[in-house]
Amino acid sequence: MAEVLLHNVEKKFGNNVVIRDLDLHISDQEFVVLVGPSGCGKSTILRMIAGLEDVTSGTISIGENIVNELAPKDRNIAMVFQDYALYPHLTIFRNISFGLEMQKISKSELQERVLHAAEILGISDLLGRKPKQLSGGQRQRVAMGRAIVRRPSVFLFDEPLSNLDAKLRTQMRTEIKKLHNQLATTIVYVTHDQVEAMTLADRIVVLRDGNIEQVGRPEEVYNNPSSMFVAGFIGAPTMNFLPCRLSRQNGTTRLQINDEKQTALIIPEHKADQYRDSPDQDVVLGIRPEYFSLVKAGEDVSPNQLSLQVNVIEPLGSTTLFFFEMAAAELVVSLDPISGIQPGDQLNLIADMSRIHLFNPQTGKVL
Repeated sequence: MAEVLLHNVEKKFGNNVVIRDLDLHISDQEFVVLVGPSGCGKSTILRMIAGLEDVTSGTISIGENIVNELAPKDRNIAMVFQDYALYPHLTIFRNISFGLEMQKISKSELQERVLHAAEILGISDLLGRKPKQLSGGQRQRVAMGRAIVRRPSVFLFDEPLSNLDAKLRTQMRTEIKKLHNQLATTIVYVTHDQVEAMTLADRIVVLRDGNIEQVGRPEEVYNNPSSMFVAGFIGAPTMNFLPCRLSRQNGTTRLQINDEKQTALIIPEHKADQYRDSPDQDVVLGIRPEYFSLVKAGEDVSPNQLSLQVNVIEPLGSTTLFFFEMAAAELVVSLDPISGIQPGDQLNLIADMSRIHLFNPQTGKVL
């Protein structure tokens, strides 16, 4: 097992800088997920760790060794790609063992490693089949088995579940998490799917345009995003953003939303303390869809009550998404299923102002 350290790493393709002065420390046995939109540089980082791309400047270390000049085969890593890349004419046993055969290890050790990997992945009964006889999920297990038998210091996963359907992706996420627990090895995993990132990672690295936007445990990144970009990327459905004016009047801290009604929302005192040093200014209010509740019959009117017209309804079984328009922006609210509500109806909602985030509209950074 080994830690992975990237120090001042930069990558250029011609004059195009795709990774900028990147520093990242991945601890031994840690499961780190690199997440971000297409083109943010996450796969390039993984390929540089693997040795499939050269580093323009900076250093990459695996364990105690700087590996910049080492060939991929000498880095003691194993990589699982989006494409399973199995040999169609070989049995599953031979597909898993092929790399070991090239190393000319003994037949007894080869057999022991393959059988052990197959047992871990639940494919022991498939070893005599050919890849065309397997499902997508089974083929991905074979690709993972091929990596396991190498007993590497670091596993690298490059969007391995992208070709699977939704049910199989959920199942394989569980399998990969189990695999990490069983092998207790370092894993660096690339995905554009924030659900994969949240469910798999010990820590998430959110990337944007070749830069690290935020690093933290999944709950930290979700509950305390450092920027509008992170807040909007992590979470499904995404965080709501509304333009507002932050001010303090008559001893209360309030947000005046830039809508036709000039709706004012009161920030509770325990939350307002963090904005004491912020002068009156324009801000962007961020609040997640689940932090709204429905006003119940006979309930006292709240200062943070909103009356909004429903535009679209999306039932999701255990929850229902309601879409509204507010301050020229779309507002999404997640509630328990409500019968009898139709588009065009009014809903009275209360915003939980203790769960809000305020962002600088120019920089996008959290206040």
